[in-house]
Amino acid sequence: MSDLRPRSQRRLAAVLAADVVGSSRLMEKDEEGTVSAIRTILAEVLEPAAARHHGRVVKTMGDGALLEFASPVEAVLCAIEVQASVTDRVERELDGQGILLRIGINLGDLIVGEDGDILGDSVNVAVRLEGIADPGGICVSAKVFDELEGKLALPFEDRGEHRLKNIARPIHVYALKRENTSSGEPKAARSSPSHADKPSIAVLPFTNLSGDPEQEYFADGITDDIITALAKTRWLFVIPRNSSFPFKGKAIETEQVAQRLGVRYILSGSIRRSGSHVRVSVQLMEAETGGSLWAERYDRDLGDILVLQDEIAEEVCGAIEPELLKKEGQRGAQRPQSLTAWDLVRRGMWEFHKIRPESHRRARELFLKAIKVEPDSADGYIWLARVEAGLAAYGWGDDAEADLRNGMAAGLKAVQLDEKNPYSHYAVAVTHVFGGEFEIATPAAQRAIRLSPSFALGHLILGAALLHASRPQDAIEPLEHGLRLSPYDPQNFAWLFLLAVAYYFSGNAEPGLSAARRALSLRPHWIPALKVVVLCCKTLGDTRQAHSAASEIRSTSDAEGSLARLVPVSNPSWIDQIERATQEILGDA
Repeated sequence: MSDLRPRSQRRLAAVLAADVVGSSRLMEKDEEGTVSAIRTILAEVLEPAAARHHGRVVKTMGDGALLEFASPVEAVLCAIEVQASVTDRVERELDGQGILLRIGINLGDLIVGEDGDILGDSVNVAVRLEGIADPGGICVSAKVFDELEGKLALPFEDRGEHRLKNIARPIHVYALKRENTSSGEPKAARSSPSHADKPSIAVLPFTNLSGDPEQEYFADGITDDIITALAKTRWLFVIPRNSSFPFKGKAIETEQVAQRLGVRYILSGSIRRSGSHVRVSVQLMEAETGGSLWAERYDRDLGDILVLQDEIAEEVCGAIEPELLKKEGQRGAQRPQSLTAWDLVRRGMWEFHKIRPESHRRARELFLKAIKVEPDSADGYIWLARVEAGLAAYGWGDDAEADLRNGMAAGLKAVQLDEKNPYSHYAVAVTHVFGGEFEIATPAAQRAIRLSPSFALGHLILGAALLHASRPQDAIEPLEHGLRLSPYDPQNFAWLFLLAVAYYFSGNAEPGLSAARRALSLRPHWIPALKVVVLCCKTLGDTRQAHSAASEIRSTSDAEGSLARLVPVSNPSWIDQIERATQEILGDA
């Protein structure tokens, strides 16, 4: 006869056991008041905290409770929040005799009953850990502690192996004391000491201003997507979600959040939905000054929510990265005596983004020094490749071919040192584009985009590679997309020039003229852009505007005036066509 008893279900989970310290003594002193206080803590503190951290209360047992979490990190965050809240209640009581909790957390395989109760050795260990925790403190097993590494930085005390009651094997115990749970928000784990001087950012949970609690998922989804996209930016340390989300719904100053999380920048935002329309507002702030570095508003019609979240996250990340690079360059320039590799790179970035011959040469020297200080870091090689490409592309070096050879070698070294960094692949792409090696440049650009879809430079250099490979129609979309992702990049005048060329040679002189004029609005009197204006105006039959631009070329002294010098090595065929058309107009003017 078959066994009709229900089969037990098993799953891996984190178990949190909580119990009131000295409940018998408290009951003896004031039974009714103690029962009321315990019920209040369970209902107003423990249960809401568990819900916020995606856990569930399995059962309450008079003066204690048992909870289950899918994530051990969330279990620890919940425990800290609970202990902070309970301790705060104690400190507000006049007699100082309030209720305190002990909490134990373990990770392991559970048996789940039909009624939702949980059983097994893992539960027993959590209960025994709770028993040896300090009043107001937390004890965790080694399994839980290992899961916290790289996610939370908390001052756990290693208490070694313990023989716990009715547990056959010794359990390695880590303890968090009461005084270390009182702040309510744990600090995020920081990057390794060798990268401690690099910039850091926290993305706070976006605020739902819609008045509709069901929109919380949309606000949280955008926050999660931005954190994920920024985390792909290798030069920037991004605080994990588990550390920033405890601040959700809390009225706290940005500077205080930054101090608690140990970050240099804070990104915050809000969403407001009205019918089928949604508005997302985002702001980037510098913690040190409390000043706003960047702010933007995105108005969209609701369609596919996931697509919309991806789109906004991509645009936000693409827009703030150049702002952060610019600010980091300023910080580096203000520390002239610093000799750390990252500070040398930052100072070089500051010079690089001035986009001038002498500043590019100064930047190159700084990047070379950074490589000497830290030869195993990809950053110095990435920026050396970029500046060598710039010197060659703008015609500012003495030997363009030598500059590009050095740049190509630096880019390949960057990939060798940090293959998952999109900037490494961009360094390869930009040097090989201007070196005429499109079969290397194009896949390198595509690899950069795969690593970080919001990486604007990846899209821009892909467009440049396709244009130089005589595929102007294919070049338009990645150039447009890159400019949309990063509308304020200091070198956008050059990308707009390439976009103008791509439009013209695709048979679209009108948008080509618009792009060329946008380039001139960023860099007035720049001869390469003026030459495209001449070409487009001539094609459109606007002789007066063509001659006007030609006259401006005549009256402008510009070291970058020759397109043959602008891309001296690759020298694509479209350069000769632009030069011939310009000379015809100049001859007629």
